[in-house]
Amino acid sequence: MNLKNRNFVSINDFTREEQLYILSLAQEFEKQPVRNILESRVVATLFFEPSTRTRLSFESAVSHLGGKIIGFSDASSSSISKGETLKDTIKIVSNYCDLIVMRHYLEGAARYASEISVVPIINAGDGANQHPTQTMLDMYSIYKTQGTLENLKILMVGDLKYGRTVHSLLMAMSQFKTTFFFVSPRELMMPEEYKLHLQKLNLSYYEHTDLNEFINEADIIYMTRVQKERFSDPLEYEKTKNVYILRSEMLKNTKPNMRILHPLPRVNEIDVEVDEHEKAYYFAQAQNGLYVRQAIIASVLGVI
Repeated sequence: MNLKNRNFVSINDFTREEQLYILSLAQEFEKQPVRNILESRVVATLFFEPSTRTRLSFESAVSHLGGKIIGFSDASSSSISKGETLKDTIKIVSNYCDLIVMRHYLEGAARYASEISVVPIINAGDGANQHPTQTMLDMYSIYKTQGTLENLKILMVGDLKYGRTVHSLLMAMSQFKTTFFFVSPRELMMPEEYKLHLQKLNLSYYEHTDLNEFINEADIIYMTRVQKERFSDPLEYEKTKNVYILRSEMLKNTKPNMRILHPLPRVNEIDVEVDEHEKAYYFAQAQNGLYVRQAIIASVLGVI
C-alpha cells in the first residue's frame, strides 16, 4: 500500500484499510524500532502549542530511524513572535526539510498548512479539532489489549466538547461497529456533529453525567482531562475540572479485559493509586506512540 507524500491531517483522510496497514507496520516497528532508513532525511517539528509526549515521541521516532530533526517547541522562539504569518513560516520551513510535524492552537491550521507546504504535513493536534496520530496509537493500544477492534464498548469520560483526541478516536472507531458511552458535565458534552455521524451509521451511543452508570460495561475506559487552555472563563474551568476522578475501588466490578487509556497529561482525573492496577494501560499506551509514529513517518516518506 502506497502512502508516500500523503498528508496526515485528519483521521478521516485515511480509509479503514489504510489505518489497519499503519497498525500492521507499527507491529513491525515494535519488534525492531531501531533502523537506519531515514538517513539524509530531515523532519521539522513545529509546535506552536506546548507538548511533551507528542513532540518527544515524534523526535524519538525520527532519531531511532536515523533521521535529523529541526524545528521549535515554543512559538516565542520563532519568527512568529516577530509577526511572521503561518503561511510564510510553512513556506520557508518546507524548503529545509522532507516532512513537517505540526501542532497548532487553531482548528484547521494543519489543513491550511498542507495546502501551502511542498512537503507532507503530519497534524500533531490542531485546536479542539483532531489529533490523528494520537488516534492511531489509541487504536494500536486497543488492538493490543483487546485482540480486536470490532464490536467493542468504549467509555469516553471528561472533556468531550473540546477534546480533540476523543473526536478523532470516535471517527476512527465508528468504522468497527463500536458502541460508545459518553460521560461528561453538561457543559462539556460530545458535540452534536459527532453524534449525528454515529446516527447515520446506526451505531449506538449513550450519554450520562454519572461515571458509575456505564463503567462496568466498558471494554475501554478513555479518560481525558478538563483542558484549562480551552476555557475563556476561569470560573467555568474551576467548576468542572474535578467532576470525574477514577479511583481503584470503582474498578472492582469492571470487565476482566477492560483497560484504562488516557492521552495524557493527566491532572487529577485518575488517582495515582490506579497506576499500579493491572487494568491501567496509559503509560504503555504512550510507549506505543513511538512505534505508530515510526510507521506513519516511514509510510509518508516512502521508505518502507
